[in-house]
Amino acid sequence: MKKVAIIGGGFSGTMAAVNLARLSTGPLCIQLINDKYPLGRGVAYGTKQEEHLLNVAARNMSAVPDHSNHFIDWLRTRVDYSDLPDPQLRETYVPRRIYGDYLRSILSTYMQPIDSHHPAEIQVIESEAVDVELTYDGCAKITLKDGTTIEADRVLLATGNQPPSSLAGESFSHPAYSPDPWGNWMEKIPDPKDDIIILGTGLSMIDIFLTLSEKEWTGNITAISHNGMIPQAHFRGIEYPDFLPPEPENLGLDNLVELLEKHCKQLQRIGENPGIVVDRLRPHTQRIWQKFDLSEKQEFLKRYAARWNVIRHRIAQPIHQRLTEAITEGRLRVLRGRITGLSEHNEKVRVSLQNKKGEEQSVEGGLVINCTGPNSGFSDTSVPLFKNLLKRGLIQPDELDMGIDVGADFAVINAEGEHSEFLFAIGPLMKGTLWETTAVPELRGQAMRVAQLLLDDVSTVTPGHDYRFSVEEEHVIEYYI
Repeated sequence: MKKVAIIGGGFSGTMAAVNLARLSTGPLCIQLINDKYPLGRGVAYGTKQEEHLLNVAARNMSAVPDHSNHFIDWLRTRVDYSDLPDPQLRETYVPRRIYGDYLRSILSTYMQPIDSHHPAEIQVIESEAVDVELTYDGCAKITLKDGTTIEADRVLLATGNQPPSSLAGESFSHPAYSPDPWGNWMEKIPDPKDDIIILGTGLSMIDIFLTLSEKEWTGNITAISHNGMIPQAHFRGIEYPDFLPPEPENLGLDNLVELLEKHCKQLQRIGENPGIVVDRLRPHTQRIWQKFDLSEKQEFLKRYAARWNVIRHRIAQPIHQRLTEAITEGRLRVLRGRITGLSEHNEKVRVSLQNKKGEEQSVEGGLVINCTGPNSGFSDTSVPLFKNLLKRGLIQPDELDMGIDVGADFAVINAEGEHSEFLFAIGPLMKGTLWETTAVPELRGQAMRVAQLLLDDVSTVTPGHDYRFSVEEEHVIEYYI
């Protein structure tokens, strides 16, 4: 029996397993290796907090690209959503824990089918994969943390984002410091007389803020980031003329920036949100990124990426309103500065930073939480699996060192520049290659296409086609709410 091992049990790995199972026409063993976070839910949907909402309306959250209303139909099976009018349900920002229930329910359907008409089986292995090597007989041998090994014909890397980067050296440890936002920081919440400091002003900071608000913690919060920008709110858009040329990927960075700035100013003049122009790029973003040369990509990351992220990855309006009210009332303070170090100061942690003028300052907190996001330097990864794969030469970093080098058919490119015949990758591991590869609209397409390719489904394979681009059906304008 053919075996496919999937390393990673979050959205990407789960839906790749589901698609393999539902599309397979012959016997197939799917080994889903999951570690640390709840199976099917991963980091994003493993939260138990009701206040943590999806950042995209329910209408665009189907986990399968060939059934656009799949999530809406599933919500209808729940008593708390069954009576909502369809227009209201489609625009609802559902709690992420409920979306996790949705993913688990899909997986359970194929893990434990009522009957045996599916020729594929899914086996879940709760352990950390720490190494992969190719055996003499052409199989892949995967070593788990406990030393046991499993074999597979093909291996799919679907591990999601890298862990957060360390800000104070690996040796720094303090009872009042949480190195990531998914740890046990809630057990460390200090007395309201002591501030809580959040390192980062992105979506993870929003989660921390919401949880503290729901717990009615009355102290002050300070959020620090290099740019000092917080995510923007979703908004009601307008019909706006299509301004992109037939092949926008050929514009180049300078021409693209000039075009976008022109239309942003035009939208501002008529009192509309310039985020509309970013959304209009959605079906083209991955191809545009691919056509940029290395210097253009580096220039974008240096000058425009921060602004892009706060416009592109927006939050529900009620959440944004709570955030701005807290800032206005002084309960939340946002500081702009480069974090230069963390140090112990009695029972607190001191955060040192440097502002735009180069001036040094410091703030102290009864709790400091690292929400700076995934480590962006892949060659410095702390993950044992990737350390070993790099050492073996089975993978190589992409040209920006943001992830790994992956070919058009999801095959990993090794240190010799050769496309692997047994090792594949999807999801955030391709961020340097695609830029946009972290949200459900991209990931669901990748999970479907890689399953078809791993099954050698010749009816779906077009020679020369780049299967990494997964936005053909995502022409939904997300700003309409």
